[in-house]
Amino acid sequence: MRASIEEYKAVEAAAMKFVRSVAEGNSKYAKELFVDEAVLFGYLDGRLEHGSIEQFYRNVDTVSAGNDFKARIDVVDVEESLAVVRVLEEKWGGRIDFTDYLLLMKMDGEWRCVAKAYNQNSDTIQK
Repeated sequence: MRASIEEYKAVEAAAMKFVRSVAEGNSKYAKELFVDEAVLFGYLDGRLEHGSIEQFYRNVDTVSAGNDFKARIDVVDVEESLAVVRVLEEKWGGRIDFTDYLLLMKMDGEWRCVAKAYNQNSDTIQK
Protein backbone atom coordinates (compact mmCIF):
# COMPACT_ATOMS: atom_id res chain seq x y z
CA MET A 1 0.00 0.00 0.00
CA ARG A 2 1.36 3.43 -0.95
CA ALA A 3 2.12 5.80 1.89
CA SER A 4 0.02 8.92 2.27
CA ILE A 5 1.12 12.32 1.00
CA GLU A 6 1.45 13.40 4.62
CA GLU A 7 3.97 10.63 5.22
CA TYR A 8 5.97 11.75 2.17
CA LYS A 9 5.96 15.27 3.62
CA ALA A 10 7.22 13.92 6.96
CA VAL A 11 10.10 12.15 5.18
CA GLU A 12 10.91 15.31 3.23
CA ALA A 13 10.92 17.36 6.46
CA ALA A 14 13.32 14.85 8.03
CA ALA A 15 15.65 15.04 5.00
CA MET A 16 15.55 18.82 5.22
CA LYS A 17 17.59 18.51 8.45
CA PHE A 18 20.39 17.04 6.32
CA VAL A 19 20.17 19.87 3.77
CA ARG A 20 20.02 22.55 6.46
CA SER A 21 23.16 21.21 8.14
CA VAL A 22 25.06 21.18 4.85
CA ALA A 23 23.80 24.62 3.81
CA GLU A 24 24.60 26.22 7.17
CA GLY A 25 27.83 24.30 7.84
CA ASN A 26 26.49 23.06 11.15
CA SER A 27 26.00 19.36 11.86
CA LYS A 28 23.56 19.93 14.72
CA TYR A 29 20.48 19.49 12.50
CA ALA A 30 21.87 16.33 10.87
CA LYS A 31 22.58 14.90 14.32
CA GLU A 32 18.81 15.06 14.93
CA LEU A 33 18.28 13.00 11.77
CA PHE A 34 21.00 10.34 11.88
CA VAL A 35 21.05 7.52 14.41
CA ASP A 36 24.33 7.15 16.30
CA GLU A 37 25.11 3.92 14.43
CA ALA A 38 24.52 5.43 10.95
CA VAL A 39 27.06 4.62 8.27
CA LEU A 40 28.57 6.63 5.44
CA PHE A 41 29.91 5.45 2.07
CA GLY A 42 31.18 7.48 -0.87
CA TYR A 43 34.20 8.90 -2.67
CA LEU A 44 35.31 12.45 -1.87
CA ASP A 45 37.88 13.75 -4.38
CA GLY A 46 38.71 10.15 -5.30
CA ARG A 47 39.22 8.91 -1.72
CA LEU A 48 36.81 6.37 -0.27
CA GLU A 49 35.02 7.53 2.86
CA HIS A 50 33.32 4.77 4.80
CA GLY A 51 32.31 4.02 8.31
CA SER A 52 30.78 6.21 10.96
CA ILE A 53 28.55 9.17 10.10
CA GLU A 54 30.94 11.22 12.24
CA GLN A 55 33.05 11.80 9.10
CA PHE A 56 30.08 13.56 7.48
CA TYR A 57 29.66 15.73 10.57
CA ARG A 58 33.35 16.73 10.41
CA ASN A 59 33.06 17.59 6.71
CA VAL A 60 29.96 19.72 7.28
CA ASP A 61 31.46 21.51 10.27
CA THR A 62 34.75 22.34 8.52
CA VAL A 63 33.70 23.27 4.96
CA SER A 64 31.31 26.12 4.28
CA ALA A 65 28.66 25.29 1.71
CA GLY A 66 29.17 28.69 0.09
CA ASN A 67 26.83 31.26 -1.38
CA ASP A 68 26.20 29.30 -4.60
CA PHE A 69 25.15 26.08 -2.83
CA LYS A 70 21.84 24.60 -3.97
CA ALA A 71 20.01 21.42 -3.00
CA ARG A 72 16.95 19.48 -4.04
CA ILE A 73 15.19 16.70 -2.12
CA ASP A 74 13.46 13.87 -3.97
CA VAL A 75 11.52 11.39 -1.85
CA VAL A 76 12.01 8.25 -3.93
CA ASP A 77 9.97 5.76 -1.93
CA VAL A 78 8.12 5.50 1.36
CA GLU A 79 6.99 2.23 2.87
CA GLU A 80 5.51 1.66 6.31
CA SER A 81 8.83 1.89 8.15
CA LEU A 82 11.35 2.54 5.37
CA ALA A 83 12.07 5.45 3.05
CA VAL A 84 14.64 6.31 0.40
CA VAL A 85 15.54 9.93 -0.30
CA ARG A 86 17.78 11.36 -3.02
CA VAL A 87 19.40 14.73 -2.36
CA LEU A 88 21.04 16.61 -5.21
CA GLU A 89 23.68 19.11 -4.12
CA GLU A 90 25.39 21.69 -6.31
CA LYS A 91 28.45 23.78 -5.49
CA TRP A 92 29.15 22.49 -1.97
CA GLY A 93 32.27 24.28 -0.82
CA GLY A 94 31.98 26.36 -3.97
CA ARG A 95 32.85 23.48 -6.31
CA ILE A 96 31.46 19.99 -5.55
CA ASP A 97 28.24 18.46 -6.88
CA PHE A 98 26.92 15.42 -5.04
CA THR A 99 24.09 12.95 -5.34
CA ASP A 100 23.27 11.57 -1.90
CA TYR A 101 21.03 8.65 -1.06
CA LEU A 102 19.63 8.55 2.45
CA LEU A 103 18.04 5.41 3.88
CA LEU A 104 15.54 6.31 6.58
CA MET A 105 13.63 4.13 9.02
CA LYS A 106 10.64 5.11 11.09
CA MET A 107 11.60 4.57 14.71
CA ASP A 108 9.27 5.37 17.57
CA GLY A 109 7.15 7.41 15.16
CA GLU A 110 10.07 9.51 13.87
CA TRP A 111 11.94 9.25 10.54
CA ARG A 112 15.67 8.68 11.25
CA CYS A 113 18.52 8.12 8.82
CA VAL A 114 20.52 4.90 9.17
CA ALA A 115 22.77 5.20 6.10
CA LYS A 116 24.11 7.78 3.65
CA ALA A 117 25.79 6.84 0.38
CA TYR A 118 26.90 9.42 -2.12
CA ASN A 119 28.47 10.07 -5.51
CA GLN A 120 30.61 13.10 -6.28
CA ASN A 121 30.09 14.18 -9.88
CA SER A 122 33.29 13.31 -11.72
CA ASP A 123 33.69 16.79 -13.24
CA THR A 124 34.03 18.24 -9.71
CA ILE A 125 36.76 15.88 -8.46
CA GLN A 126 39.95 17.61 -7.43
CA LYS A 127 43.05 15.42 -7.17
